[in-house]
Amino acid sequence: MTAEGLAAAVAKMRRHDCSQSEIDGFTHSYQLFDSGVTGMIPESSIAPLPDPPRSADVAEDAGAEALRRTAVLKLNGGLGTSMGLAAAKTLLPVREGLTFLDLIVEQVRAARKAYDVPLPLLFMNSFRTRDDTLARLASHRDLPVPGIPLDFLQSQYPKVREDDSTPVSWPADPEKEWCPPGHGEVFAQLAASGILAALLDGGYRYLSLSNGDNLGAAPSAPLAGWFASSGAPFAVEVCERTANDRKGGHLAVRRSDGRVILRELSQTPAEDAEAFMDASRHRFFNTNNLWVDLVALRALMQVRGTHLGLPLIKNRKTVDPADPASIPVIQLETAMGAAVEVFEGATAIQVDRSRFLPVKTTNELLLIRSDLFGLAADGRLVATRDSLPRVDLDPKHYQVLSEFEQRIPLPPSLSGADRLRIRGDVTFGAGVVVSGDVDIEVSVPTDVPAGAVLDGAALATGEPLPTVAR
Repeated sequence: MTAEGLAAAVAKMRRHDCSQSEIDGFTHSYQLFDSGVTGMIPESSIAPLPDPPRSADVAEDAGAEALRRTAVLKLNGGLGTSMGLAAAKTLLPVREGLTFLDLIVEQVRAARKAYDVPLPLLFMNSFRTRDDTLARLASHRDLPVPGIPLDFLQSQYPKVREDDSTPVSWPADPEKEWCPPGHGEVFAQLAASGILAALLDGGYRYLSLSNGDNLGAAPSAPLAGWFASSGAPFAVEVCERTANDRKGGHLAVRRSDGRVILRELSQTPAEDAEAFMDASRHRFFNTNNLWVDLVALRALMQVRGTHLGLPLIKNRKTVDPADPASIPVIQLETAMGAAVEVFEGATAIQVDRSRFLPVKTTNELLLIRSDLFGLAADGRLVATRDSLPRVDLDPKHYQVLSEFEQRIPLPPSLSGADRLRIRGDVTFGAGVVVSGDVDIEVSVPTDVPAGAVLDGAALATGEPLPTVAR
């Protein structure tokens, strides 16, 4: 690791017309990387988070005035490359031809009407998602709030070679030499874009911040009211962990100073992995739904600078993510939830699972497209039962969206399912019903006929599939 590596990266950023704010953020991360900071959080250094207050105890009729002073910000930089997408993941149709973006807009419109509030909606886009996103939003002419832009851009950082810490070169596709620096830089770009100042000048005090692919994080007057009355500068919505959440980042209390912190699995020493995944010990995971006091954010940035000093995440990849044989690189990133540790007095609130409906894979996409959810008039997805079944589709045949939709053009009924596991190439006809625990494992392409009922079935190659409709 050398000063020459940083100098080469900064020179590359200047040639790429990166802003001084972007260069300062990268320089801070690179210097942490160069100094050998690991970001590891040993189990011995933390205590479990005590039970936080519950949103179920918050008065339903509270918070209209707080919502009047709230803006909504959605992270929208992801392309959904893990599902084979080449545009913003939020442009993916979810229900009835409506995309994530369309449903987010409907959720904001509904809250505006219900509470008679302006509720600005903002997006942090990446250079890969901005044009498509703004084109889709253009049809929603009532969406912009005067004086508040619809979006701002996420930064681009050079990918760093793992062997010598210099910026990587990839002439075959120079765009792959760059990466987003993680969503932790949302605070820096909110300020650098001038939107933080615009919000404060417009009388807005609070920010509701969440991932664009989490349709559960709808505007909430009760939560806005709780946050405003708490006096906290920053809050994280958490859910109680289950066995399915063992690898998700959890909140804890740092023993050295009593601060609430976020710990990811990548920040956990190998010998502490079992403790990390113990849901009975660390009971609350981070939903990445955050509440921020904008006055407190501005004050903190005046003291700490735009990068806020968030913990570094060293994300090991290859320069071409689709080619594991390409040059090993390190992406220097930060996580926005980690800001919980830099705000003195930051807190958490426990919410139910309806606030956490992320879509990272086609497994989750199948769940929200199925009859496990209904679509409410306010753009929210409403679960039809208390818990969701486990879906485990063969990544070889279902990971890429186009292949998933070819094999499951219409989702089967999952309202009575406990689990659906598929290994092999299986295509579903219309009106299929999955009930109980269904395990399909085939070695040749197989069709499940229209109207078939799979009831607690364990099906393998050569076994007859159901042919009798309901």
